[in-house]
Amino acid sequence: MDQWEEEAEERIEIGDHGDHDDHGEGDDEQKEPLLVRRRTNVSSQLAIVGANKSPIQSLDYEMIENDLLKQDWRSRTKVEIYQYVALKWTLALLIGLITGLVGFFNNLGVENIAGFKLLVTNNLMLKQKYHQAFAVYFGCNMILGVGAAALCAYIAPAAAGSGIPEVKAYLNGIDAHSILAPSTLFVKIFGSILGVAGGFIVGKEGPMVHTGACIANLLGQGGSRKYRLTWRWLRYFKNDRDRRDLITCGAAAGVAAAFRAPVGGVLFALEEAASWWRSALLWRTFFTTAVVAVVLRGLIQFCHQGEGKCGLFGKGGIIMFDVNSLEPAYTTPDLLAVIFLGVIGGLMGSLYNYLVDKVLRTYTTINGKGPIFKILLVMVISFMTSCIRFGLPLLSKCVPCPGECPKSPSAGFSMHYDSFQCPSNHFNDLSSLLFTTNDEAIRKLFIDSSDSANAAFQLSTLIIFFVAIYLLGIVTYGVAIPSGLFIPVILAGASYGRLVGTVLNPLTDLDAGYFALLGAASFLGGTMRMTVSLCVILLELTNNLLMLPLVMLVLLVSKTVADCFNKGVYDQIVMLKGLPFMEAHAEPYMKNLVAGDVVSCPLFTFCGIEKVGNIVHALKVTGHHGFPVIDEPPFTDAAELCGLVLRSHLLVLLKHKTLFTRRRVMTRSTIINKLKASDFAKPGLGRGITLEDLEISQEDMEMFVDLHPIINKSPYTVVETMSLAKAALLFRELGLRHLLVVPKIPGRPPIVGILTRHDFMPEYILGLFPSLNPHK
Repeated sequence: MDQWEEEAEERIEIGDHGDHDDHGEGDDEQKEPLLVRRRTNVSSQLAIVGANKSPIQSLDYEMIENDLLKQDWRSRTKVEIYQYVALKWTLALLIGLITGLVGFFNNLGVENIAGFKLLVTNNLMLKQKYHQAFAVYFGCNMILGVGAAALCAYIAPAAAGSGIPEVKAYLNGIDAHSILAPSTLFVKIFGSILGVAGGFIVGKEGPMVHTGACIANLLGQGGSRKYRLTWRWLRYFKNDRDRRDLITCGAAAGVAAAFRAPVGGVLFALEEAASWWRSALLWRTFFTTAVVAVVLRGLIQFCHQGEGKCGLFGKGGIIMFDVNSLEPAYTTPDLLAVIFLGVIGGLMGSLYNYLVDKVLRTYTTINGKGPIFKILLVMVISFMTSCIRFGLPLLSKCVPCPGECPKSPSAGFSMHYDSFQCPSNHFNDLSSLLFTTNDEAIRKLFIDSSDSANAAFQLSTLIIFFVAIYLLGIVTYGVAIPSGLFIPVILAGASYGRLVGTVLNPLTDLDAGYFALLGAASFLGGTMRMTVSLCVILLELTNNLLMLPLVMLVLLVSKTVADCFNKGVYDQIVMLKGLPFMEAHAEPYMKNLVAGDVVSCPLFTFCGIEKVGNIVHALKVTGHHGFPVIDEPPFTDAAELCGLVLRSHLLVLLKHKTLFTRRRVMTRSTIINKLKASDFAKPGLGRGITLEDLEISQEDMEMFVDLHPIINKSPYTVVETMSLAKAALLFRELGLRHLLVVPKIPGRPPIVGILTRHDFMPEYILGLFPSLNPHK
């Protein structure tokens, strides 16, 4: 063994440990409670991204206050400060513009592809060529579905699914592999268009949130080196803190683009997506969603100026369910019906979440076998969906048209009547719901019941449609295509609400179309457990503020009922993927533990002026991303905690071998003159310097380097006797990656260990203390 390795072995205790995510951990001088043996946390280091397990790290949302950063801020002129602020607003503007454009063309692509498919199929049906019609319909759906699955399976597995759980996890501080990569953005856009147009019971709203976040990430990190798209003038945003703000704006812009609901987008980011918020971020998010609204409005006006400008659909396919013009009138008995809707919506929503969880666990096993199995699963679901959409209407009865039935489908394929193997002057109401786009089906369910020419739905039709959509939505989510949950849940809820409204029609003053809206709200509240943002999104969608009290009531009831059974669907997916999410509240059993109970060994520390060989050795044998730095005599009277140094900063410092010295002396001024804060900026997607990139000779190993200029001298610390529950809340509220634990009794070493998010995970804590009751 080399001399520097021998010294390293003497200075740092090395035990049998796993590759911990972020830190050097606690020493074993700490008294061991409850007869537990200290070990390294290896239970929450991997998460399922796509169908593969990937290592999970945390993001550095904390401001690293070292000498280089302070020097950088002191040297900035007023012009540079104004440039920094202006750049933030400029990026918010660009995020809004690009997300609005992507949202518009996404809708345009879905509506035109689906419309062309339905037109060809209907023309064959009118010629009574039913087998050919089914072959064309099934073939188009299969080709579109396989195209979306191939993109996800071979290019970006992380693009499959909604994307909202991944964005939510990122804003919580979790850096999962490739969830915001440019390839993920590409697949999310085109895979969503193909999947929704392919007839699957999925929405494009969840993927739009992920798309907005990917756009914000691409702009915030200055482009992509891999794809040779870089912007050097974005150097100010080479840190996780500013990127977090931009991605929050991107998530809000995605909601605004999907639903044309700018205020709802802001509230969605506040209520569901972001774990950390401040007033300045509220302003920028609101500005971003306002830009999206202006872009969409301008593009819609362009489409309205002439027929055919936007392809098959003159309106551009933008969702807007402002089809109910009646003023809502309701009495006290109607409120009881609304409460009933909320209770059933909460029960059905919690059941939906339970079944989705079971299906996702099964699909994870199938998808994990390889890309071919992903595509085969999509093909099976596509075949089943095509058979149900085409076959069920064949079993439905034809009813007479209240007025004159349209002769044939044409441009603007938005008719309610669908002949679908019916004689003249008859139509198939089930076909008008199943054999169309998902957005168009929702519009029809929201139509006024007083409009007898457009609202004739049989009870059997609504029951069959509800059961089909409810089950198809469950079995479809989790296949390898970009798929959102909003539209399937709204479809199922609207059909259920319309059914209740039709049954109660003789007993209530409230229109059946409004019952459909309330049913959709009840299902959304029961599955997603959001209240304020969903309320505003639904009101912006329907353009009817008069429904505010009833929507609020049904959302509160459905969420309360559903919370008695399980968590929201996005929270369940985060847990299923293994993402170490920090909840807004601490678990009850954490109150019985203290911070010192969960730090694990070994503890790796550095001196303020450290031998290069010791640093290289520690980086080789650990996967820690943060190391405490302790100053010892003769530089101080006694050992004291100097701060925390990051692995990425150590690697940058080791790359500049001219800063090494042969003697243990302080070289702070030399380092500050030769290096800048921008040299330590975080590169995009974590592609920074690795240990393998360094060329350090045996002679370099014997030299010293001064760590003081790159040390975060004001890290957050807690005393070892602090309640673990209190430490968990502090960790989440401040958006930390490392939380140092210091001893309570003087005379001991100045650092006990470091807490990271993985040390707060239930599986790790309950693994240390099996006797703890997780519910108390």
